[in-house]
Amino acid sequence: MITVTNVSLMFGGTKLFANADLKFMPGNCYGIIGANGAGKSTLLKLLTGVLTPSEGQIEVNGKVSALLELGAGFNGEYTGLENIYFNGTLMGYTKEQMEEKVPEIIAFAGIGDYIYQPVKSYSSGMFARLAFALAINVEPDILVVDEALSVGDIYFQSRCFKKMDDIKRNGTTILLVTHDMSSVIKYCDKVVLLNHGKVVK
Repeated sequence: MITVTNVSLMFGGTKLFANADLKFMPGNCYGIIGANGAGKSTLLKLLTGVLTPSEGQIEVNGKVSALLELGAGFNGEYTGLENIYFNGTLMGYTKEQMEEKVPEIIAFAGIGDYIYQPVKSYSSGMFARLAFALAINVEPDILVVDEALSVGDIYFQSRCFKKMDDIKRNGTTILLVTHDMSSVIKYCDKVVLLNHGKVVK
């Protein structure tokens, strides 16, 4: 569960995010929508601790797995496999725990022998496949996805949404930023509409 209480973010004298009060409950998928510059990515960065609010409080209960920006948290010089272990360590897993998860992550990503190549050689679609496969297969309590699926092909996107449905049924909270309203209508239980850093509804 995530509770946001009267959260604001100031930057250079400008209020980027203003007086947000939100509650995200387990087992629900929340769409976060709004025009470019509405504050969607800023909200996710506040929720995941990338940014610290100037005012208010954010309480996060559970392990968070986030796809905020394509390539964030990956070392371009490392292979895909090395990045899986590297990110697992950052999430608090031991090497032995990650060894159990690696086969499923590799199978879900479906990038073949590229898993042994440095990720700097990956296309954006391959990057998205690996990043999502990793994020969703580490048993997160909260999954945060910011437009990362938009670069994948339709077949991979459908597999991602099916997997998201599965983990949602097991109690994971999902926060999905997207401009794809058909995905919001089809997969999201609730929606947060933002405009200029304010929660409209």
